[in-house]
Amino acid sequence: MTPSAAQLPTDREPTLRLMAMPADANAAGDIFGGWIMSQVDIAGSVAAMHRAAGRVVTVAVNEFQFHQPVFVGDLISCYAAVTRVGTTSLTVFVEVYAQRFSEQRQCSKVTEATLTYVAVDARRRPRPVAGA
Repeated sequence: MTPSAAQLPTDREPTLRLMAMPADANAAGDIFGGWIMSQVDIAGSVAAMHRAAGRVVTVAVNEFQFHQPVFVGDLISCYAAVTRVGTTSLTVFVEVYAQRFSEQRQCSKVTEATLTYVAVDARRRPRPVAGA
């Protein structure tokens, strides 16, 4: 994997930011892909909940690409945007950037994913998304 030079997006705010910790890593010091997937799902659900004005559930991970590894100490920024709204469902695109605080002070786009959520009511049944 070749490092890619990237900048954090300046036209929007991150939906979620956090630091990768030792408990999130394997024995080689790489952050588990499942940990990153979890953060992506959280960021995607925040964007979906905001647009749906209420509770949502994850129904599909449509696409998930890991471009670069994430290491202990990297600052992760997840940027989520709703890209499609259906009657009850929402599609969200999430990009993840890692700011590395080594000598190079590198920033890399490490992951991108597309997920689908469904808006649900108090009984956890699908409900219409307002303004869909």
